[in-house]
Amino acid sequence: MVHQDRRRFAHAALTLAWWCIYVGACVGGTVGTASGAEASPVSEDSPVSFVNDVVPVLTKAGCNSGVCHAKAGGGQNGFQLSLLGFEPLEDYDHLVLEGRGRRLFPAAPEQSLLLRKVSGRTPHRGGIPLPPDSTGYRVLKRWIAQGTPRGDTSVQLQALRVVPGEHRLEAGTTQQLSAIAHYKDGSTRDVTSLALFETNDSGMATVTAGGLVTAFNVPGRVGVMVRYQGLVSIFNAAIPLGADFEAPTSYNFIDDHVFSNLKQIGVPSSELCNDATFLRRVTLDIAGRLPSGEEAKVFLHDDDPQKRAKWIDRLLRSPSYADYFANKWTALLKNRRDDASDITSNFAFHAWVRDSLLANVPYDQLVKELLAATGTVIANPAVAWYKRVKEPKQQMEDVAQLFLGVRMQCAQCHHHPFERWSQDDYYGLSAFFTRVGRKPTGIQGEDLIFHNRGTAEAKNIKTGKMIPPAALGDLVGNIAPDDDPRLTLSQWLSDKNNPFFAKALVNRYWKHFFKRGLIEPEDDIRDTNPPTNPALLAALEDHFLSSGFDLKELIRAITNSRAYQLKAIPADGNLVDRQNYSRFYPRRLQAEVLLDAIDELTGATTNFANLPLGTKAIALPDNSYNKSSPFLRVFGRPESLSVCECERVQSASLAQSLHLMNATDLKSKLSVTGGTAQKLADDTTPLNERVSELYYAAFSRAPNESETNVALEFLRAGNKHAAGSDAASKVSRQQFEDLIWALINTKEFLFNH
Repeated sequence: MVHQDRRRFAHAALTLAWWCIYVGACVGGTVGTASGAEASPVSEDSPVSFVNDVVPVLTKAGCNSGVCHAKAGGGQNGFQLSLLGFEPLEDYDHLVLEGRGRRLFPAAPEQSLLLRKVSGRTPHRGGIPLPPDSTGYRVLKRWIAQGTPRGDTSVQLQALRVVPGEHRLEAGTTQQLSAIAHYKDGSTRDVTSLALFETNDSGMATVTAGGLVTAFNVPGRVGVMVRYQGLVSIFNAAIPLGADFEAPTSYNFIDDHVFSNLKQIGVPSSELCNDATFLRRVTLDIAGRLPSGEEAKVFLHDDDPQKRAKWIDRLLRSPSYADYFANKWTALLKNRRDDASDITSNFAFHAWVRDSLLANVPYDQLVKELLAATGTVIANPAVAWYKRVKEPKQQMEDVAQLFLGVRMQCAQCHHHPFERWSQDDYYGLSAFFTRVGRKPTGIQGEDLIFHNRGTAEAKNIKTGKMIPPAALGDLVGNIAPDDDPRLTLSQWLSDKNNPFFAKALVNRYWKHFFKRGLIEPEDDIRDTNPPTNPALLAALEDHFLSSGFDLKELIRAITNSRAYQLKAIPADGNLVDRQNYSRFYPRRLQAEVLLDAIDELTGATTNFANLPLGTKAIALPDNSYNKSSPFLRVFGRPESLSVCECERVQSASLAQSLHLMNATDLKSKLSVTGGTAQKLADDTTPLNERVSELYYAAFSRAPNESETNVALEFLRAGNKHAAGSDAASKVSRQQFEDLIWALINTKEFLFNH
């Protein structure tokens, strides 16, 4: 009992001393900043501010990261901090007042549990983030010794500036960055040692914890994010290759910006691709199909200098264009079949999207019809989207990511770690969907969607505050209870001053045709993820706006550019280029496109339930057909669970290789009765002409001499026992099946190049 009383007395004495020091330190405390043009660090004798000194130290050390004490679900071992220090006053309460003050001992700072943990003197699963000789450790020690004051919270951070803001950085060289904090009282401070640095492409450049950037030999533009206390600044570096060359002739405004950028960074472009390559490439990209052998021969023998532009226009008028892009959009809009009752709404929604694309309905109008849809699926198919996406928060997140290129998911629980969006921004945007009403109809599984009159608002689950509709910082005014807030949102989306809507679409379509977005990922547009060619992105956005949100005109501009029509074969000096479009970047055919291409080459047909015979895979209305098609599953057709393009698998796999080698469905296509192999075997034309027909169908070109000789040798080798004067022209169907199988397994067939 004596020892227990002594411990209680000691604890009470320490607590009393702590409060005495704390009260004294809170009187007249100031932020340690230096005024003037240039910033200076905090002096050793200045009062320490929890907000402006302690929190940045904890952030730099990683204590308030998502894997440590800012972990969702209560932090670590009962100690919780806000993510990256976005809620410093809450952090103060957690650190100073919780746990009966056991984490801090102002009378003996070095014995504080906080310092013992971060320095490794007490076992700590987070390692030793702040050794005793580190600046951060000394700041924490001084703060505890001063009585753990909050400091003057009126001195608030206003802006963060990185110096330099941009620079031309030669490969192999370094650049030291400085982070300067600007406060509302006019003071500035060098916070380089406390800021967090992160590059957006570690393959192009690295950055140390102290802000030293090192450039590698990959040319292009790289950004370094500098973060301090919830604010972010960006350092942009251009890494040149240094080659001197003559820029090629531009075909349109896209080329002006692409080739100007290449000239600046010294990366030469590849040559223009030939007609066969262009024909196959653009037909796959616009219509999702291979050109027929006859189309290829006609195009290659056409002398019209405008034939490429005319072919593009022809593709944009074709039903295949609408099928292919409807397949893209309905997958992103989650047109999936969860049960049998979904079939009506799925078919109707797909048909609505397809018909809108074929009629070239302006993009802003299409989005308005989707978001503001009311009624039933039969009367208004666009309401089917609300069948899949039912909750206001999910509706908002999908709209933001798909149509604005902004990922808001993080802001639901905390301030977005890489952006300026707060929880109020999250709930303000979701408030537009809080008045969506629904009630069941006489059809099983179907709802009537309507505007439920009332005040639109969403509750911030953390603060309990009711948030009115707000469009990512833009004021939209008061919305009357009788007005549908979705109409206000639609008007804001299509406003020409909207900084996201048109930009997100042109970046998404640029990636469709060039494999890589100007901003990557294509649906993650933020200040901390700068475009690789800002001038080009701005020009595409202006062009799209001036055209009246014309999707076909955007495609026409992209595919008519010389940049799109460059060879995939690298030129001297541009092999390492990964983001500047100095050449065409080959990509694997999508699952649906590849299945249709195999059907076209083999003369087979894939039948799908509840659809007319001969329906192409690119025209499938929903994800349900993945279950009945092993091919579509193996090659990564998405299940429409997400608005992210990343759900579609474009990478190669062992399963794909094995499927192409010996899958039952592929074998049946090769040997189908009346298929290409049988027709070629029964044909009496010269064997070399039949080989040529096969190459035109597969690659949109004639075989070269070497390819012809190899094919003829293979076909004749299997027919060496044939007798008669015409034996040389007779080849078994099996031989042609094997030849077609070999062509299907070539990279030239499996890739769009």
